Amino acid sequence: MSEQFRVQRAVAASAADIFSILSDPQGHVSIDSSGMLMAASGDPVNATGDTFVVHMDREALNDYPLGLYDVTVEIVAFEQDKQIAWTVRGRVEPGHVYGYLLEPIEAGTLVTSYYDWSAVPQEFKDADIFPVIPESALRATLGILARTVAPGKPRPELPSP
Repeated sequence: MSEQFRVQRAVAASAADIFSILSDPQGHVSIDSSGMLMAASGDPVNATGDTFVVHMDREALNDYPLGLYDVTVEIVAFEQDKQIAWTVRGRVEPGHVYGYLLEPIEAGTLVTSYYDWSAVPQEFKDADIFPVIPESALRATLGILARTVAPGKPRPELPSP
């Protein structure tokens, strides 16, 4: 079984406009489809190693009663207007990675969202904790991202293979 979800959506906005949302802590909160991200503190990120804090509430998933808690998002991949990825630091640091790849296409950007839990220790995998969110949550977040950055604009056509 794969230990990564990867979904794509063509968005009628430039990679720079999309990246400005993805590199901003408030942007993470505004496009989150899981309902866990309540607020964020910190400045937009500019490089690998940058961090910000996200105030969480796992109640939206109704799986583990963690109450309100904070995590630190640490950027593990950063290429301006092309790629951003992060891992989560906190009470538990399982090593899962969330990220986005941006590819310019005619009339917009092809956005790939991924969630990779392949580096998570086996004990967490055996506890059936991962994946934390379903693939459908990544797809829904891409829909919210499109609505946020390009409200009312039709989805661009994908290039022929």
